[in-house]
Amino acid sequence: MNQATKRLVHSLVDNTAVTGLVSLLERVDKQQPNLLRIVTYHRVDHPESRPWLYPRVTVTPEAFTAQMQFLATHYHPISLRELLNAPDDTPLPPRAVLVTFDDAYCDFAEQAWPVMQRHHIPATLFVPTAFPDHPERIFWWDRIYQALRTTPRRDVLHTPVRELPLETADQREQALVFLQDYIKTRPHAEAMPWVEEVCAELQSLPLESAVLGWDALRRLAAEGVTLGAHSRTHPLMNRISKEEARAEALGSLQDLQAQIGSAPLIFAYPSGGINDEVVQGLAQEGFLLAFTTRRGLNDWDTAHRLRLRRINVGPRAGLTTLRMQLLPQSKYLSQ
Repeated sequence: MNQATKRLVHSLVDNTAVTGLVSLLERVDKQQPNLLRIVTYHRVDHPESRPWLYPRVTVTPEAFTAQMQFLATHYHPISLRELLNAPDDTPLPPRAVLVTFDDAYCDFAEQAWPVMQRHHIPATLFVPTAFPDHPERIFWWDRIYQALRTTPRRDVLHTPVRELPLETADQREQALVFLQDYIKTRPHAEAMPWVEEVCAELQSLPLESAVLGWDALRRLAAEGVTLGAHSRTHPLMNRISKEEARAEALGSLQDLQAQIGSAPLIFAYPSGGINDEVVQGLAQEGFLLAFTTRRGLNDWDTAHRLRLRRINVGPRAGLTTLRMQLLPQSKYLSQ
């Protein structure tokens, strides 16, 4: 589904008629046990007041609070520990939902976790472990976004595939989408030097990392947040070798164990990069659960434990959109 289609879907969903239909479906929901919803976020903050934030993954605190209040009232939030420790012969409760965060941005601690604590919702935070306490290490998508946002250039950016006009804000937005999609198709070892070249050509300004440090992560763990492995350097696991993928996953787990004291055998695939070799590597290393970015719900009786689906919540997804995706009927939308 392309960006234009997504915008159209969200605009159609968040209207009175569709909200009424979703409410009706919720009332007739049979509340099937052993059906696990996994909701995932990246950032919770105010992009309009902090222009350096990457807006495509940032949910406002007001929207996030409404969503957490809804989950606390109408669903059964569970913790990762509960999920791992559930006996095989004991079904998950009806309307079970697990809330996860990827990338360990600072605003999780500042904005999201206090809201979740107030509503007694457990959190699982996936950490790319090469980034804490290394402010010079910046996620490549943040770098590309900031480079295009602040570049003084209004001519054309030349790439190996096509020329990208930079004259207008819309053209720079289109360039951002193209560059993101293109980078994800390239081998990691080739893509990252190319990101450096593009940022240099765009005359990008310095940018500090917004990832939580280890002291903050230890405090969160002490408060009950489950920390999970998210690789070390956040490559797409299907764009590196099998040996590199296993080293990224196992190394991230070992980093967490060394810094926090313990860590469950769980993993979230960076940007959803996955293939059969990557899954087999995790299985051989003993990982118990792994989380994709593929949208949908999980029938806990049959779900592949290393290919779990999640519902990604972005800035354009209002409460009605989230409510619709939590329903069993949403499986027809995720085929």
